Formats: sequence, C-alpha cells, structure tokens
Amino acid sequence: MNKMFLISLPLSALLVAGCVPSVSGGMKAAAGADLVDATGQPAGTAIVTESTDGLWLDVSVKGATAGPHGLHVHTVGKCEAPDFVTAGGHWNPTAHQHGHKNPQGPHAGDAPNLIANEKGAGRLKTWLGAGLVATGATPLLDADGAAVVLHADADDEMTDPTGKSGKRILCGVLRPR
Repeated sequence: MNKMFLISLPLSALLVAGCVPSVSGGMKAAAGADLVDATGQPAGTAIVTESTDGLWLDVSVKGATAGPHGLHVHTVGKCEAPDFVTAGGHWNPTAHQHGHKNPQGPHAGDAPNLIANEKGAGRLKTWLGAGLVATGATPLLDADGAAVVLHADADDEMTDPTGKSGKRILCGVLRPR
C-alpha cells in the first residue's frame, strides 16, 4: 500500500481494517468487540489497543439508560444472554482488589464509568494499564479470551469485586484485529 495513501486514511478506516497507528508510525496489536444487548441486538463497539505504555480501551455504546455505567474487561471471551455471566469476573492478572479508589486495586480490567447521554449513547477512551493484547506472561487474549461488559449501574470504584455496578447489560467478545 502506498504510504501517502495510508497516512491520508481516516483513523476509523484504519481501525476497521484492524490496524492501529502508533506515534512512531508502526502498527500495534489490537482486539475488538461488537457489543450486544440481552436480546442480541447490536449496541456498540470496543477496541483495545496495545501501545508502549500499556493497553488502551475505546468503547462506544448506544441504547443504554442515561447516566454512569460500570465498564470492565472480563476474563472469558463468552457473552451468553441474557445475563452475560459467562464472561467471568474482571480481568485481574495481578490479583488486586477492585477499583481505582481502592488502595489495593485496581483490577487490570477496571475502567472508569462510561456516561451515557439522554439518548443512551456514550463513549469512553481510557488507559487500562500495563499489559499486552496477545503476548507475554498474562496476555489479555489468553486461551479462553476476554470480553468487554457494560453494567446497569455506576461503579463505585472501590467495592471488591464488582464496584456495586449491577447487572451486565451489554457484552462483546474481544477478538484479534
């Protein structure tokens, strides 16, 4: 591919193609998920990008209730409706407790609350911390995969193990991109 053409592509086209540009111009590992609700209807997307400083999560949702919602990366790449409990617990390879406000936390899969607007749409871009998508001692995409889950309620970012974030309302299985 012509490098000038690649540079002129919008970021969304690169993400759809499975490529994520780094600051140095090289491509980094990424994983993506299509989020669904309990009825299997499309409800958003999630992209995890590997960079030199760790993993970045970018989630967009639609159809959520207005307000804050707990958002986490879960340990199993399985999203069976209606309750998505098959996604397991939060991704926690370092054996910390839950939450950014917890002195013994956070889990590697703990993200800040995603805020949905009055139309039910929301987006959150955040740093998850040190980690690798598919390599290393504790990769995100291990043998049983991983999933991104949006919860019904706000995460208090303190209470172990779930932050009192309520039931799981959206889920998507992360796959290499």
